[in-house]
Amino acid sequence: MKLSYGRDLFLTPGPSVIPDRVLNAMHRAAPNIYDGPLIDMVDRILEQLREVAQTGGQPSIYIANGHGAWEASLANIAAPGDRVLTLATGTFGLGYAETARKMGIAVELLDFGTKNGFDPQVVEDALRADKARHIKAVISVQTDTSTSVNNDIAALRGVLDACGHPALLVVDCIASLGCERFEMDAWGVDVMVAACQKGLMTPPGMAFTFHNEKAAEVAAGVEKTSPYWDWEPRVNGEYFYQKFGGTPPTHLLYGLAEALKMIVEEEGINHVWARHRHQARAIWAAVDVWGQKGALRCHVPDPADRSTAVTTLVSDTYDLSLLRAWCADTAGLTLGMAIGPIWADRDKAMRIGHMGHMNPPMLLGALATIDAGLKALNIPHGSGALEAASAILAR
Repeated sequence: MKLSYGRDLFLTPGPSVIPDRVLNAMHRAAPNIYDGPLIDMVDRILEQLREVAQTGGQPSIYIANGHGAWEASLANIAAPGDRVLTLATGTFGLGYAETARKMGIAVELLDFGTKNGFDPQVVEDALRADKARHIKAVISVQTDTSTSVNNDIAALRGVLDACGHPALLVVDCIASLGCERFEMDAWGVDVMVAACQKGLMTPPGMAFTFHNEKAAEVAAGVEKTSPYWDWEPRVNGEYFYQKFGGTPPTHLLYGLAEALKMIVEEEGINHVWARHRHQARAIWAAVDVWGQKGALRCHVPDPADRSTAVTTLVSDTYDLSLLRAWCADTAGLTLGMAIGPIWADRDKAMRIGHMGHMNPPMLLGALATIDAGLKALNIPHGSGALEAASAILAR
């Protein structure tokens, strides 16, 4: 019997749940884009983006998605023929590398599989082998949403420093910014890319690059082939429109301003990180109980390697696409499917997005729905998952 006649819940790992406040902030007439309040609001947005990223560096806003942010970062720091070292722990690390290749950049790829973070020793060996210092950048995804692997970015800076290698450290925080602890300056990150539709709780359409002075110096020596991706006029342009390469994405900016108010001014970024960790552990506790009878488990075995923004579940024997379909069609809960070429059998995997606008009623409601779906489909699972999750939340 179909039961989904209330408000549906979308727990895909992006686009994430959009708060009503963000939607309401966007519901207005078009503003003056030449002077007045919009300009002041954008200045505040840029400053609050720095707070979320923990940086004094320069953010740039693009009308794009995360793939656009990849291209924007590469267009500024590398020319065709330059070399980058890319670390992959899932689909999006591979995608960043492929974007570089299509831009004529030589890519050295270190693929660490899909179940754990990168191996620092392997990275160190690759950097020490680059005796001529041809590698211009080391690129890593902090959280790969296809696998839910989280990489230790501070450790990556430690490897670069131990080798004395001058390469830029470039990090994809598209899935992690505003969810997982990220300290751009303290961790020595030179370039970071992100987007608005995940931890920043805003409808898709804006991507960001952040860069420090070292990256700016490198970019100054790169011949630009795209005036749109060039971050120099966006940061130092004489006119407001140059921040966006033309007309600004006005209503997305209104939404982002409200989302950043919630994150920075009201909750505080440290509390946001702690909340995501706490709620992720509740989900993992439920999955551990379900997995006692072997039907499904967290794809990433070691909690230290897991994202606190998304959890990938896998099964060796059961078609989880049927479970996703039951949750969506019968109960109104939409979960993420497996994505990318890394999954030989994508019906044996699914993803729970727990990023951004999330609280215990939403989380426990989702877990209870999955539990009901397991029962409805006669998928063997351990009992007491909700009790385990609620015990974590109660601490």
